Amino acid sequence: MSMRFGRPPSSEPEINLIPFIDVLLVVIIFLMLTTTYGRLTQLDMRLPKADSGPQETQPQEIRVAISSDGRYMVQKTAISASDVLALTQALSQAANQSPQALVVIAADAQASHQSVIQVLEAAQQSGLQHITFAAQSRTRTSPLP
Repeated sequence: MSMRFGRPPSSEPEINLIPFIDVLLVVIIFLMLTTTYGRLTQLDMRLPKADSGPQETQPQEIRVAISSDGRYMVQKTAISASDVLALTQALSQAANQSPQALVVIAADAQASHQSVIQVLEAAQQSGLQHITFAAQSRTRTSPLP
């Protein structure tokens, strides 16, 4: 009588694919439902078209610079006071040559919201109605982090 010392013959482990297929079907149904729902919530918009030919005349600009600490410059001239009355006087003086001038506000990124609002108030009191903001493109590299 001989004794066998060894492992009994083992069968290959089976992988049951049915639960895996069930989970995949649930994921596919979920994705189909959310995709359809997302399509229903989008707005159908048609943007207006414009002829972007070159402008014949460039409007005169009045540049207003606002520093991060709240100092103002109108047409490269520093304003000593930082209130609406001083800004209104400076803008009115700059607008004497062209009452339809375009006010370009170049505010520092760290300038307070109140300082920009003061320039808007002063422009309104000066009778200047055309206002825009200067900004840098995000593609440029900035020296600041």
